Amino acid sequence: MMLIPTHHFRDIERKPEYLQPEKCIPPPHPSPVGTMWFIRDGCGIACAIVTWFLVLYAEFVVLFVMLIPSRDYVYSIINGIVFNLLAFLALASHCRAMLTDPGAVPKGNATKEFIESLQLKPGQVVYKCPKCCSIKPDRAHHCSVCKRCIRKMDHHCPWVNNCVGENNQKYFVLFTMYIALISLHALIMVGFHFLHCFEEDWTNLLQGYRLTRKETAEARISLQGKKPPLKVSSTECSSFSPPTTVILLILLCFEGLLFLIFTSVMFGTQVHSICTDETGIEQLKKEERRWAKKTKWMNMKAVFGHPFSLGWASPFATPDQGKADPYQYVV
Repeated sequence: MMLIPTHHFRDIERKPEYLQPEKCIPPPHPSPVGTMWFIRDGCGIACAIVTWFLVLYAEFVVLFVMLIPSRDYVYSIINGIVFNLLAFLALASHCRAMLTDPGAVPKGNATKEFIESLQLKPGQVVYKCPKCCSIKPDRAHHCSVCKRCIRKMDHHCPWVNNCVGENNQKYFVLFTMYIALISLHALIMVGFHFLHCFEEDWTNLLQGYRLTRKETAEARISLQGKKPPLKVSSTECSSFSPPTTVILLILLCFEGLLFLIFTSVMFGTQVHSICTDETGIEQLKKEERRWAKKTKWMNMKAVFGHPFSLGWASPFATPDQGKADPYQYVV
């Protein structure tokens, strides 16, 4: 049976001489404990800034165009609290996903001393990443943007400027969920706002002027005669003019619809990936399953923490993933 190039490459990896530990030198200045994880990628930083800008734009429109001018204080307070809470959780989840080490393998650890410390038995093999000179745990993949091998790497997401891996998948899932929820909430409020304004304030505004084509011409003459036209307030709908309000709401509607579809698909994909215990890269490459199969509930707890609690929905709760050794080098 002829091997495809991928299998041939993995067979080369299995040869002891491929490791060449004498060529791997540990980093001269290892990162101190507690150093913040941040990827210096221009595209990722720009996407992260755009993400925050769009959330803050939605916050501005919801508060200053729809809720604050409303005379229904109960409606404004309830929706304001819900929307701001969801927006805060979304941005907090985005920060945790962006600034959390996704599971990077120590760089330059493919040294002779480290390989000897693994105490490999006869017949056991390890994989080495020639790009970052590290011993790769099982299910780890190299990211060309992060320039590191990431444990259980699902994909690199420019919107969070980071890889989605073993340690930050929970925060990425929460980010997609909360963005989808605030998008849906904003769309519902925009719908109610349009109905309310067209039925009441803006209709009354047009009726207050009562301008036909002939009266419009007369109104222009009256303006030339320095007679002030009739003024009708529309602040019950917005503190902005009706055209400006419509433009702001249409932009918010477009943004909300786009992000609702995108993040809902990502959320569903991530949940499916967690339940099947198969990362996006493993699904794409159709890699052979070499790890133990667990129930969907156990897979969810492995990502969100043991045991089930309200902390699953909190981006501030670090999941307790047990005491399992993440470095499963042997295959």
